[in-house]
Amino acid sequence: MNSANRFSWSATPYDRHEGKDLYRYAFGNGQIGVEVISLGAAITAIVMPDRQGRRGNIVAAYASEDSYGQNPLYLGSVIGRYANRIGGGRFQLDGRRVQLSVNDGANHLHGGFNGFHRQVWGLRSKICTYEGAGVVLEYSSRDGEEGYPGNLSVQVTYLLDADGRFSIEYRAVTDKKTPVSLTNHSYFNLTAFEVPVIDDHFLTIHATRYTEKNGSNLPSGRVLPVAGTPLDFSMSRRIGETIGELPEDRGLDHNYVIDRKQPRQLVPAAELYDPVSGRLLRVSTDQPGIQVYTANWWDGIVAGQQGLRYDRHGAVALETQAFPDSPNHPDFPDTLLVPGAVYTTKTIFEFSIA
Repeated sequence: MNSANRFSWSATPYDRHEGKDLYRYAFGNGQIGVEVISLGAAITAIVMPDRQGRRGNIVAAYASEDSYGQNPLYLGSVIGRYANRIGGGRFQLDGRRVQLSVNDGANHLHGGFNGFHRQVWGLRSKICTYEGAGVVLEYSSRDGEEGYPGNLSVQVTYLLDADGRFSIEYRAVTDKKTPVSLTNHSYFNLTAFEVPVIDDHFLTIHATRYTEKNGSNLPSGRVLPVAGTPLDFSMSRRIGETIGELPEDRGLDHNYVIDRKQPRQLVPAAELYDPVSGRLLRVSTDQPGIQVYTANWWDGIVAGQQGLRYDRHGAVALETQAFPDSPNHPDFPDTLLVPGAVYTTKTIFEFSIA
């Protein structure tokens, strides 16, 4: 791919949700095409060729866009205000207890019942220049939404360049102190679901440590080495080799501590490779962690856009994030956003053929 590729961009209204118009945004670089909808700011397609030139959508998406109104699998959406879990849905802030909604057993998960994945995002700006194509979407989260303090204004920028780099950049400001950790919950199957499971994908995670968790999927507070465990993907390894060794989780569902020398550096986090199609995904981020989840509880009920039902281990999510439950762990990297400060974070998904 090179800068001579012609970028494309379109916006199409397709429905209404809670009195608001919904739009489908499509943009591409001549080789890779991306589709995003305003409901949940969800990525519904990343279409790219394999080594034979056959094109396919490599992300999980519902067969019907109506399903994004609930989105129980969080497919492709922005997760917020806080990605992953907060224990008991509560934390201390300036000496008082904040109670969030509880939607995952006793925990708060992925922003609550009506987190950012179920909200209608507005179009702030279209991007279609010589350097790339994409969209900037925005959402205003009200004070008290799902229990969070403060009015939070959020923007997400999706940008595809000529060389197959797809960046996701977040920006947020608040008028009260509030924890913030945003991520995207896309699931990848680099065969474009021609093979219904990702057991034969090869995964590398640039992390020698992970945050230990308890039976409630909450961090214990200990950061442990991955060496000698089924979690060790510090060298490229076939996913199917180890997921059977994690019976409680039924696969990978762990937060890895990304190796880096300085905080907030944009560094490699993971690589995912399918040797059959030749598709390769590289992930870089400035976030401290990456949650790797191999769709362990998919059960064949959800009909996918690729024409099949999504079953267990059908794809893998690579969620760059702050550590789970950070508001309750002072030793973890701070996630508190204060008035006058700006929350910014960036992740790059780079697609190529190897």
